[in-house]
Amino acid sequence: MTDSSLKKKLFNIALVSDFFCPNAGGVETHIYFLAQCLLEVGHKVIVITHAYGDRRGIRYLSNGLKVYYLPFVVVYNGCSLATIIGSLPWLRKIFLRERIQLIHGHSTFSSMAHEAMFNGWLMGIKTVFTDHSLFGFADASAILTNTLVLQYSLANVDRVICVSYTSKENTVLRGKLDPRKVFTIPNAIETRFFYPDPKQFFGNPTTVIFLGRLVYRKGADLLCAIIPKVCARHPHVRFIVGGDGPKRLELEEMREQYHLHNRVTLLGTLPHNMVREVLVQGQIFINTSLTEAFCMSIVEAASCGLHVVSTRVGGIPEVLPAEFITLEDPVPELLVDALSDAICKREKNQLMDPVKKHEAISDMYYWPDIAKRTEVVYEDAMRQPTPRWRRGLKKYADQGIGFGILYITVALINMLFLKILEVFDPPEANAMADDIPKSRKTSDPSIHFSLRARTTSRACSVNRHPNFEMRLRSAAKVTSN
Repeated sequence: MTDSSLKKKLFNIALVSDFFCPNAGGVETHIYFLAQCLLEVGHKVIVITHAYGDRRGIRYLSNGLKVYYLPFVVVYNGCSLATIIGSLPWLRKIFLRERIQLIHGHSTFSSMAHEAMFNGWLMGIKTVFTDHSLFGFADASAILTNTLVLQYSLANVDRVICVSYTSKENTVLRGKLDPRKVFTIPNAIETRFFYPDPKQFFGNPTTVIFLGRLVYRKGADLLCAIIPKVCARHPHVRFIVGGDGPKRLELEEMREQYHLHNRVTLLGTLPHNMVREVLVQGQIFINTSLTEAFCMSIVEAASCGLHVVSTRVGGIPEVLPAEFITLEDPVPELLVDALSDAICKREKNQLMDPVKKHEAISDMYYWPDIAKRTEVVYEDAMRQPTPRWRRGLKKYADQGIGFGILYITVALINMLFLKILEVFDPPEANAMADDIPKSRKTSDPSIHFSLRARTTSRACSVNRHPNFEMRLRSAAKVTSN
C-alpha cells in the first residue's frame, strides 16, 4: 500500500437534490454515477431526495447506494416546497444518524439542496454545491433566482463546483462569489452504454438526429426553421426528432406545411435506455440550444460516433474537440450551412470513423476521473474552519439589507429550533444508522460492472446491458433476507 493511499481521507457524504431516480435527466445521472464512484473508493455516500409516488422511505440501489425518499410536497417541475424550518427535523436526524461530514447539493432549481446546505452550516457541517445551469441577468425569473436564492444560499457554502468555465464565470457573477472557492469539473458519461454501430453508420441513408426537450431554451424554434431548408437542399436526408414539449405542435405544423411526413420522424418522449438505439440510426447530431452550461447530449452523440453540429453558446465550445463538432451562432441560415457541410462530408465519406471517435470520448469523459477531482474539492472544503453563527449572519447582511434581513430572520428561527431539538433529541442519543453489509451487495454481473473498464465498440457489443435500470430494494426487504 502506498503512502498516498494510507493518507487518503474518507468522508461521510450526503448528496442532496430534488432530482434523482426514478426520474431521468442530467442531474440525476450525475448524482448516480458520482455516488457510485465515491462508494468504489471507500467513502460512505447517501442520497437525499423527495418521494416519487410510492417510492418513499429508505431504499437501496443495486450497487448498495442508500437513498432517503422524504415525504416532502412537490409543487412545480419536480421541486419540493421550500419550508426550511419544516425540513430541519428530517435533515438533522439523517445527518446525525449517518454521521454526515459533508453535504453536497446539486442544481440551482433544487429547493432541497439549498435547504440541506442552509441547515448544514447551522449544524457545523461542511457544504459543497454543484451548479448545472446557466442563467441570464435581465429577465425577472433570473433576477429572482440570482438575488433571492443563489446569492444568499451560497453565502455560507464552503466550495462550489461548476461544469464548465463559462458556467463558473456565470455563477461567480450571479452569486457574488470569490472565484477562488469555485472549481470547474465537467460532467461525464458511461461510454459503455453509448457505443457506435458502424453497420448503421455506413449503411443507413444520411440521417440527422435531434434529442432534447422541445422548448424555447433548447432551440425548438431554430429547429423548425432549419429542417425545411435542409430538406430542400438535400432531397435524401432524413430527420429523427426525439423529445416532447410545448413546441412539438409547431414541429408537427412545419412537417404538415412542407409535406415532410416521410422524412421527419417525431418520436416523442424517449426512455433513457432507448437513447443510444436512436442515436446510432444517424450520422449527424444537431443541437440548437440557446443556453447551455454543459451539453451532455452532444457527448452521448459523439460517443455513438456521430458528428455534432451545434450552436456556439454557453459552455458548449469547451465540451468537444474541433474535429468532433461544428459550431455556429444560433442563426438559422448559419446552422443550415453548417449542416449542409456536414452532410456533404458524410456523402463523401469524410466524417471521422465512429469507433475511433468513441474511443477518444472514452478517454476524455471518465467517471472515476471526475470523482477523483471532486474528492479534491471535498478535501479543500473539509479544511475550511467551521463558521460561527455570527459570522454567517454577517455574510447574509453583506449581500444586501433587503433579503438579508429575511435570511437572518429565518436563520435565527432555525438556530432557536435547532437548540430546542438538541434539548429534546440530543445528538449523542442518535445511534449510528445501519448500513447494508458489503457482502450483501448484489453480485449479479448484469447489474454490477467495473467503473474502471475502458470499452471499445467491439467490447460493448459483446457485453452490453439492455436492462440498465437502477433497481431498488427497500431497506426492510434487505434486512429480512
